Amino acid sequence: MHIDVFTLFPEICKPYLGTSILGRARESGCLSVDLHNIRDYATGRHRITDDIPYGGGGGMVMKPEPVFTAIETVMGEHKISCPIILLTPQGRTFTQRVARELARHKRIALIAGRYEGVDERIRQHLASDEISLGDFVLMGGELPALAIIDATTRMLPGVLGDPSAADDDSY
Repeated sequence: MHIDVFTLFPEICKPYLGTSILGRARESGCLSVDLHNIRDYATGRHRITDDIPYGGGGGMVMKPEPVFTAIETVMGEHKISCPIILLTPQGRTFTQRVARELARHKRIALIAGRYEGVDERIRQHLASDEISLGDFVLMGGELPALAIIDATTRMLPGVLGDPSAADDDSY
């Protein structure tokens, strides 16, 4: 399985992805994860990624242009066949059933928002799914991305020594 994570803070994810079972899954080739810094796809001298909300409202949101450019550049033709998941408190709740569903894909993309969220155009025209960890708000989507990667990777053949442990819900 391949997972693309689009974030403003890839450095948050790197240590977790290289440790323990996830690190071994990556070393064995069961899992590959690419972290993409959305700021690298922003234009202008300062590579600004936030703006006032389209249509008004408080706070700042992630601009659509760098997110669209990042996804289109990285995903290319895979954009059509690959789930592009926006991590947001408004999404469907992540469960073990959703982890199993995601594990059936060869590739998924996770968009980790920041600020007060993302411009509504990202939700409407780019994301094919929205997932939430629960009824609370975090400062960004990196922790939900890691939780989804962790739970989904458990479902992949060869990752755990005992395949029946994949559905263990003891946590």
